[in-house]
Amino acid sequence: MRSDTALLEAEACRSVAPYAGTGRRPVPRYRQRRISARQLVLEGGRRALHTVRWRTGSKGPLRSRFAALRVRPAGVRIRRAYAGGELPVCWLLAEWPPGEPEPTKYWLSTLPGDIPLRRLVGLAKIRWRIEHDYRELKTGLGLDHFEGRTWSGWHHHVTLVSVAHAFCTLERLNPKAPAAA
Repeated sequence: MRSDTALLEAEACRSVAPYAGTGRRPVPRYRQRRISARQLVLEGGRRALHTVRWRTGSKGPLRSRFAALRVRPAGVRIRRAYAGGELPVCWLLAEWPPGEPEPTKYWLSTLPGDIPLRRLVGLAKIRWRIEHDYRELKTGLGLDHFEGRTWSGWHHHVTLVSVAHAFCTLERLNPKAPAAA
């Protein structure tokens, strides 16, 4: 997500302006000012950061500093999608590496409010696993080898590749499967 994404604090609530007696009656709105994700994390400051180790990489443990805040997304599209209703409360996760003047990466998540920070960071940083699986689908299982011309043929091909990938994943995770020599 972008650092200039408009957000409201989680405690923000809708209110109705007093009716002036003429014209349309006021509708409930969020009257609090919207603030960018960057500014919200900067206001929390470095004291709100927690160092989290999310996995072990090829050069040792991967760790960085993160801030996690409960917010309500307040962009135009989401306000239109929830017109007349409460905006959802979600997590704003920001990575602020040591030595950087400000946060470098931001994520929004609808995971439950009681999720541990380490789990939240682990799920946000799982991109490497997705890229690895996609590479395996393309190179090892032939996802990119389809040369047909029909929509049903494409679906048939993708379904077979997906089933093959699911089988390979289950075999890799099976503790009783014999190790490859």
